[in-house]
Amino acid sequence: MNKDQAQGQYEQVKGKMKQTIGKATNDPALHDEGVADEVAGDVQEGVGKAKEKVGNAIKDLGDRIKH
Repeated sequence: MNKDQAQGQYEQVKGKMKQTIGKATNDPALHDEGVADEVAGDVQEGVGKAKEKVGNAIKDLGDRIKH
Protein backbone atom coordinates (compact mmCIF):
# COMPACT_ATOMS: atom_id res chain seq x y z
CA MET A 1 0.00 0.00 0.00
CA ASN A 2 1.36 3.40 -0.94
CA LYS A 3 0.66 6.89 0.39
CA ASP A 4 -2.13 7.59 -2.12
CA GLN A 5 -3.94 4.39 -1.27
CA ALA A 6 -3.73 5.05 2.48
CA GLN A 7 -4.85 8.67 2.10
CA GLY A 8 -7.69 7.59 -0.16
CA GLN A 9 -8.93 5.06 2.37
CA TYR A 10 -8.72 7.70 5.09
CA GLU A 11 -10.82 10.10 3.00
CA GLN A 12 -13.39 7.36 2.38
CA VAL A 13 -13.78 6.66 6.09
CA LYS A 14 -13.93 10.38 6.88
CA GLY A 15 -16.62 10.80 4.23
CA LYS A 16 -18.70 7.93 5.57
CA MET A 17 -18.48 9.38 9.09
CA LYS A 18 -19.63 12.80 7.86
CA GLN A 19 -22.53 11.18 6.03
CA THR A 20 -23.61 9.31 9.16
CA ILE A 21 -23.34 12.40 11.36
CA GLY A 22 -25.11 14.49 8.73
CA LYS A 23 -28.03 12.04 8.66
CA ALA A 24 -28.16 11.79 12.46
CA THR A 25 -28.18 15.57 12.94
CA ASN A 26 -30.38 16.29 9.92
CA ASP A 27 -27.58 18.32 8.31
CA PRO A 28 -27.77 17.78 4.53
CA ALA A 29 -24.72 19.96 3.89
CA LEU A 30 -22.54 17.78 6.12
CA HIS A 31 -23.95 14.64 4.51
CA ASP A 32 -23.20 15.97 1.03
CA GLU A 33 -19.69 16.97 2.10
CA GLY A 34 -19.22 13.40 3.29
CA VAL A 35 -20.33 12.04 -0.07
CA ALA A 36 -17.80 14.29 -1.80
CA ASP A 37 -15.02 13.19 0.58
CA GLU A 38 -15.84 9.54 -0.01
CA VAL A 39 -15.76 9.96 -3.80
CA ALA A 40 -12.47 11.87 -3.59
CA GLY A 41 -11.07 9.04 -1.49
CA ASP A 42 -12.18 6.47 -4.07
CA VAL A 43 -10.39 8.42 -6.79
CA GLN A 44 -7.22 8.88 -4.75
CA GLU A 45 -7.10 5.21 -3.83
CA GLY A 46 -7.51 4.34 -7.52
CA VAL A 47 -4.61 6.61 -8.42
CA GLY A 48 -2.52 4.88 -5.77
CA LYS A 49 -3.38 1.46 -7.16
CA ALA A 50 -2.46 2.60 -10.67
CA LYS A 51 0.87 3.98 -9.45
CA GLU A 52 1.57 0.70 -7.68
CA LYS A 53 0.83 -1.32 -10.83
CA VAL A 54 3.08 0.90 -12.95
CA GLY A 55 5.85 0.66 -10.37
CA ASN A 56 5.57 -3.12 -10.27
CA ALA A 57 5.61 -3.32 -14.07
CA ILE A 58 8.76 -1.19 -14.24
CA LYS A 59 10.41 -3.32 -11.54
CA ASP A 60 9.50 -6.51 -13.41
CA LEU A 61 10.90 -5.09 -16.64
CA GLY A 62 14.11 -4.15 -14.86
CA ASP A 63 14.39 -7.64 -13.41
CA ARG A 64 13.92 -9.17 -16.87
CA ILE A 65 16.62 -6.94 -18.35
CA LYS A 66 19.07 -7.95 -15.62
CA HIS A 67 18.58 -11.65 -16.33
